[in-house]
Amino acid sequence: MLECERHYMDFEDVRVPQGVHTKESLNWAWKEFETRDDDVFNITYPKSGTTWLQEILSLIYSNGDPTPVKTAFSWDRAPWIEQHGGRVHLENKPSPRLITTHLPFHLFPQSFSKTKAKAIYTIRNPKDICVSLYYFSKIAQFMECREDFQDFVSYFLSKDVIFGGWFEHMKGWLTMKDSPNFLILSYEDMLKDLRRNVVKICKFLGKELDDAAIDSVVQHSSFQAMKSNPMSNYSAVPNDIFNTEHGTFHRKGIAGDHKNHFTPAQEEEFERIYKDCMKDINISFT
Repeated sequence: MLECERHYMDFEDVRVPQGVHTKESLNWAWKEFETRDDDVFNITYPKSGTTWLQEILSLIYSNGDPTPVKTAFSWDRAPWIEQHGGRVHLENKPSPRLITTHLPFHLFPQSFSKTKAKAIYTIRNPKDICVSLYYFSKIAQFMECREDFQDFVSYFLSKDVIFGGWFEHMKGWLTMKDSPNFLILSYEDMLKDLRRNVVKICKFLGKELDDAAIDSVVQHSSFQAMKSNPMSNYSAVPNDIFNTEHGTFHRKGIAGDHKNHFTPAQEEEFERIYKDCMKDINISFT
């Protein structure tokens, strides 16, 4: 039986895993962090392609050279700003900085709006996020989990889920959709045509890569390449943080896996809540 009693904390009415985050680290990220004009933020709700973007951005900024992604951990290349080690990792990091975050829009660094920094927000079908988060919570010792998937779906749809919940996270960040410094990517679209999306990211960032460099970015950020890369697959993380007896960090890397998990009743409940919460949002998932 899984031990699922994990400790969470509330920060400005948003639940986050305790230990990984502190009130001091969250407050620093929100109010004290000094954004630079050439900062690039990788923003996601958890399990929406966060590590994938860390890899892609690392490769783009190395002009396709895979050496950085094979010699430095992903969390060092693009650190989480809100976590307890964020300040140490980022404060004196040379530019350009790649910065990762799960923060909801209202807790994002206040200094961002005064700069030319870029932000990339990756979206994913919330049903697939729910499935992925369910399995992730089994291995992540800082995540609240449920043994029964039905219970986890109810938890995912509740106000108790992390980072303010997927619905509020999406609605908050989509208020930025018309900003020239903000790019929205789709996890499903990236699976369909990664190369086209890498080109789109390069154009957004003002990075000019030749065809060989773009091909290298695509090759070394594939699911299989990342799953076999100890710098990206979290195999180096101690077992008291990621318990690999219950699974691996990289599981499937596909779209539509919710069809293998959701019952018709769960689909109906999810769709009902989705339509109510997202009725004013014009967005669809393939």
